[in-house]
Amino acid sequence: MPKTYSDIGLIGLAVMGQNLALNIADHGFQISVYNRTTEKTDKFVAENPSTPGGLIGTKTLEEFVQSLALPRKIVILVQAGKATDAVIDGLIPLLSPADIIIDGGNALWTDTIRREKSLKEKGLRFIGSGVSGGEEGARFGPSLMPGGDKSSWEELKPIWTAIAAKVDKKTGKPLTGAKPGQPIKGGVPCTVYIGENGAGHYVKMVHNGIEYGDMQMICEAYALMKGILGLKPAEMGEIFSTWNKGALDSFLIEITADILKQKDPVTKKPFVDIVLDTAGQKGTGKWTSVNALDMGVPAPTIAESVFARCLSAVKEERVAASKILKGPKVKKYSGSKKALIEAIHDALYCSKICSYAQGFQLMRTAQGEYGWKLNFGQIAQIFRGGCIIRAAFLQKITEAYARNPKLANLLLDEYFNKTIQKAQANWRKVIALAAEHGISTPTFSSALAYYDGYRSERSPANLLQAQRDYFGAHTYERTDVKRGKFFHIDWPEAHRPQLEA
Repeated sequence: MPKTYSDIGLIGLAVMGQNLALNIADHGFQISVYNRTTEKTDKFVAENPSTPGGLIGTKTLEEFVQSLALPRKIVILVQAGKATDAVIDGLIPLLSPADIIIDGGNALWTDTIRREKSLKEKGLRFIGSGVSGGEEGARFGPSLMPGGDKSSWEELKPIWTAIAAKVDKKTGKPLTGAKPGQPIKGGVPCTVYIGENGAGHYVKMVHNGIEYGDMQMICEAYALMKGILGLKPAEMGEIFSTWNKGALDSFLIEITADILKQKDPVTKKPFVDIVLDTAGQKGTGKWTSVNALDMGVPAPTIAESVFARCLSAVKEERVAASKILKGPKVKKYSGSKKALIEAIHDALYCSKICSYAQGFQLMRTAQGEYGWKLNFGQIAQIFRGGCIIRAAFLQKITEAYARNPKLANLLLDEYFNKTIQKAQANWRKVIALAAEHGISTPTFSSALAYYDGYRSERSPANLLQAQRDYFGAHTYERTDVKRGKFFHIDWPEAHRPQLEA
């Protein structure tokens, strides 16, 4: 017997919406669902008649809103941007004061700030919540990153805490139920209040930028094993499976192993060999890189992962260029195969550390820019389960911020510092070999450049600033004067480049 009113509602029954609705219902919450196409709603409810909480299908937006308990909690899972605004505009006349709209899409954080402000003026509440983990995460436990008014979060917290992925309190390893869809007993939920207005969607954006970096780094490790050692996909699959039992234990390493072992159902060739080498993207990695540039935060590894996808997309140009542009002539690798595989492992891990350091440094700067108070240890915690970048490595980040909540950069933490000191010889060796063999490693190389730049007491920017003063009178600071004072040399006209009249 359904309740008179549902605990929560959800608009948008594409794959993510359906899976999240089922997850909510599995945890005993009655949920009303609405989709612009009524047939999709009817089919979805008919195919899922026995959920513990119950699915209530509605045919109109008015019926949907009236089916919800006050204060209403409404999750929107439609295309980010104009579609989200259209749904919100349709809801506003139907809602009561203090009702809560939750945007679970990949919204731009500035849109979330704008929407929360606008709805607050109308007496309504708004949460922008990152939802990470793809279809499987939405169905069985995602990582959830809510941002907005704290009182709104307290209303949503029981549901979000119940449906989020759970990890072991001590080890940080993801927990699973006795069977799919069954609630998990115990564990730490992978959700926490992130901060005001757009903080949740901002953290989700940076998560996605880090994800871009992780994926590209793994691709570079694959390219090195293939290009230098000539390994077959199945061999590489076994290597990734072994790596997944150690420091690189993660969802992305695990699925990479599976992919490399997979045979194409049609040709029976290795599946990875028949996949076209052009990568798509939805824009969140680009948003991360653009924001890093806007705020002056160095995030080169994340940016290079975006550019790598852009370069992959110009397939026809690359095919034509391959017939014209020549690389180095290299001999067959004569070193130890085992040692090089270990070196590639170390290069991947060191690069990963630098990429995450960049992402967390970006969030650290953003909290000052937008007036947020972000808890980086908690953010690392909620990334440990449910999301695409879930990894054992994140437990180390949680521990780093537990040791020093004001840590300026992950590279300065004792664990990460020692790890790179131990592995950097292999990291440098791999990048040198990649250059010698003409294998592109943009994230490995940029991560090392970032590391070497960050550890440099004195950079060559002194020359750069002198150049700026020479041609544009942009001034400079001096090493023998306290910072904050600026100077300019009146460069001799005789030494200036002469422009034609």
